[in-house]
Amino acid sequence: MKSKGTESSTDLAVIGLGYVGLPLAQAAVKGGLSVVGLDVNQRVVADLDAGRSHVDDLSDAEVREMLALGFTATTDPEVLASAETIVICVPTPLSETQGPNLTAVSAAAETIADHLRPGVLVVLESTTYPGTTEEVVQPLLEKSGLIAGRDFHLAFSPERVDPGNETWGIVNTPKVVGGLTPTCTKAAAAFYGRFIDAVHRASSPKEAEMAKLLENTYRHVNIALVNEMAVFCHDLGIDLWEAISLAKTKPFGYQAFYPGPGVGGHCIPIDPNYLSYKVRTLGYPFRFVELAGEINNRMPEYVVNRGMRVLNEDRKALAGARVVLLGVTYKPDIADERETPAASVARKLIAAGAELAYHDPYVSDWRVDGRPVERVADPSGAEADLYILLTHHREYVDSKVKGCRPLLDTRGILEEEGVTRL
Repeated sequence: MKSKGTESSTDLAVIGLGYVGLPLAQAAVKGGLSVVGLDVNQRVVADLDAGRSHVDDLSDAEVREMLALGFTATTDPEVLASAETIVICVPTPLSETQGPNLTAVSAAAETIADHLRPGVLVVLESTTYPGTTEEVVQPLLEKSGLIAGRDFHLAFSPERVDPGNETWGIVNTPKVVGGLTPTCTKAAAAFYGRFIDAVHRASSPKEAEMAKLLENTYRHVNIALVNEMAVFCHDLGIDLWEAISLAKTKPFGYQAFYPGPGVGGHCIPIDPNYLSYKVRTLGYPFRFVELAGEINNRMPEYVVNRGMRVLNEDRKALAGARVVLLGVTYKPDIADERETPAASVARKLIAAGAELAYHDPYVSDWRVDGRPVERVADPSGAEADLYILLTHHREYVDSKVKGCRPLLDTRGILEEEGVTRL
């Protein structure tokens, strides 16, 4: 299976230039590949062409470096016609019924089909349920008249992007690939091997799809475990944070997970639901995932209830109290607000009659259900009745919130007078 030669061929076309696609494009172009990015968002494309980044993991300088190395961004799908490899990195959110929403994946596959040539490698990186590559993407691509595994290569490779991680990036995080046929797997492994340190081959796309869901379901379930323990340990008078620290001293058989105000980001709140959806097609529930979701989803309400108790100790009611949230992103030291539990906490506080404000060094404008929330420039000078630390940004860990009292710490990072840990 050999592609048609063309003087203007491109090594890689990335569809979707978000938190997954743009870092992938950067790694590839720095590895010496010619790369073009395709996105339906004209503003994203305009910003990239002007050397402006819209994701946390890439600076403006790094985007300008990509441009200097030959990277281009466009909204024109015609660029797919000259690509040797096409990687799909589009969002896979939940539908209104909490099932998979593959609208973007299907649209990308249909667009590729309109420009598909023999010999091209197509890879799906968007997280989804096992079977998507073969049951959804393959039939759409084959509308081109070409047959997957015979006329072109098709594979799945789960993205493993961790926004804000300064240690593990695209290049040094091992890559998993699972092709429709052994030849497809070989082609995908060879492609990623051009700029990624280690590539592991799966026997089919389904195993690769399952690997991604297993990784995130493992985290989802274990976070739910410590979240539930946080509730009853408080009632039992047990310091769960100390217990976790002690358990960590065991050099085998244990990995530390920590409680918090809920779960956020694209992976943990969403990906396990894709697996649960697939299991339900077999006629029975995935009880671990559904229970974990129930536990994690009730943490924002528990945070508000604990905040109410802190106020009660000062003989104050939550209704009418000024409450300042510290950190509203879903993880520390980035500006990513996707699925942040801070939004759920805020809704419940507003519904209870609290006067709400927030501070976050990475978020200059924050809205909940379309309503703007007051931002305070200096949290220690906000004169609040209660502070709730939701995201453990480095500047909070460095005790830049000493004047914020009383404070409910949902991340267990502070052990100071006037601080109540979850």
